[in-house]
Amino acid sequence: MNEGLFRGEMPLRQRASDTRLGKLRCHGVVLLAALMACCLPLTARSQSLPTASRALDLQVGGGFVFARSGYNFTPIHLYGFSLYADAAIRPHWGAEFAFHHTKASEDSTIYERTYEIGPRVFLTRGALTPYAKVLIGRGVYNFRNNVANVAYNMYTYGGGADLAVTRSINVRGDYEYQNWVGFPLGTLHPSVVTIGVAWHFHE
Repeated sequence: MNEGLFRGEMPLRQRASDTRLGKLRCHGVVLLAALMACCLPLTARSQSLPTASRALDLQVGGGFVFARSGYNFTPIHLYGFSLYADAAIRPHWGAEFAFHHTKASEDSTIYERTYEIGPRVFLTRGALTPYAKVLIGRGVYNFRNNVANVAYNMYTYGGGADLAVTRSINVRGDYEYQNWVGFPLGTLHPSVVTIGVAWHFHE
């Protein structure tokens, strides 16, 4: 009898063991699937980050400014500084922000200050990147002896080239022909030359 019971119990224990093993395997598959579901989005995001960072190419710089302007048909020469930032949104075009502050060499009470932003197109030829730009913005003119300080709308045509000295440093030569809208007692079309250096952000 005992032998028969023993023989009869063996299949039951084996089936119970197989059932537990099957459950463990099922739990293992579910756990593996959950881990893969968690890890795959992270992998996808990590692989997409370099592409996103390459899509926005940024440089920020500053430089010395030499300009020729004129009020009431009297030409004046100015000098000062500039700050600029470029963002390359696509392989051949992007946007630029530029700030200029210049003072007249003949009379330091006269100064011109401009804030400009607009599109920029460029080509990359080895270390050299020539570009052209059309900017709009606001210009502030401080008259002789501080008799008035007035702001005007303006637009600019310009261009130049960046030279990559190192992977992180670009040297720039830039020219702008500015048009100040509604300037009184004559036209104001400053010609502005900037020699600058920029820090290029990269991966």
